[in-house]
Amino acid sequence: MKSLKYLFYLMVLAFVSSCTDSDSNSLDKSTPTISVRLVDAPGDYKAVNIEIVDVMVKMNDDSTDDNGWVSLNAESGTVNLLDFTGGFSKVLVDRFLIPAGTLSQMRLVLGDGNTIVIEGETSDNEYELKTPSAQQSGLKVKINAVLEEGFTYDFVLDFDVEKSIVMAGNSGNIILKPVLYASAEVSSGIIQGTVNPTDVPSVASVLVDDKGTPEIEDDFIISANTDSNGAFALWGVPAGTYEVVVTPLDETSSYSSGSAMVTVANGEVTVISNPIELLLKPGSISGDVTNNIIVNVIVKLKDSVEVVTTINSNANGEFLVENIPAGTYTVTVGAAGYVSQDVEAIVVSNTLTALADITLVAQ
Repeated sequence: MKSLKYLFYLMVLAFVSSCTDSDSNSLDKSTPTISVRLVDAPGDYKAVNIEIVDVMVKMNDDSTDDNGWVSLNAESGTVNLLDFTGGFSKVLVDRFLIPAGTLSQMRLVLGDGNTIVIEGETSDNEYELKTPSAQQSGLKVKINAVLEEGFTYDFVLDFDVEKSIVMAGNSGNIILKPVLYASAEVSSGIIQGTVNPTDVPSVASVLVDDKGTPEIEDDFIISANTDSNGAFALWGVPAGTYEVVVTPLDETSSYSSGSAMVTVANGEVTVISNPIELLLKPGSISGDVTNNIIVNVIVKLKDSVEVVTTINSNANGEFLVENIPAGTYTVTVGAAGYVSQDVEAIVVSNTLTALADITLVAQ
């Protein structure tokens, strides 16, 4: 499953590489994003069902009037608050783009379809939760959190059920006066790095396993182009350890991908200390021994005893040596009963070097 996930990543990365605008400036800071989750402190009820209409925010504005509120297009619907205790949460807003600045206020907008089921009753009758007119526009919470470019932020709205339900004495009404707390944390970091050679336009990417599961549907890729100096910045990367993969934008380039491992901390900029080296694509060597016999082929770096690879030809003396790094090599061809012959081969990246026909002399 892990292999399939990385295969999928490589396929998507190839698509990203082909579709990315190489003229864009990868170091331009990106718009921050926010997510909002709803949790609940436990209450002594069977169910507390609230109708969520929206989550709205005010940016750079502490005023108490109803102007300036912006919708976050929250997921609407009716939820049982008691389902979101003990570490469970309800995602209301997921990675919403928002301008940098101070998020001054947030409000949870509720509908009028709110009900409660009382603990201890023999039946599961639902009682209407009355909402005072002052609360119908949504409960406002002061935030005053500075949102910086390039980061993502995770806001938690903690709905205190026990304090939010009011039994209205003789009237028999059950009133919903929401008591809500808000907290925020930076839920991402930034990766900065450079690529060598700097003059090869490339795309840098990381695969984010969003849920920590084998499934790939919840994963996503964060990518950015290198600039004219070979520099890149990946914004909004959640905390964790990643392989940063850098791939040339031009598929016909003589270079293949390079990579580096990096650990990201929320709220911090992680700089990769050494440039990520793009590797030259390997070349290959072909040859034909005219004696039409099986020969042994040994490839060494020129003026070295280091053996790069050894193969046998086919029955006709034909051979192909693949995945040879660019460089100059000595190819030794030999067979029992014949004098071995050395041939120089200059291997160029991503190129087949065809040797002239070789004829071995009998011993």
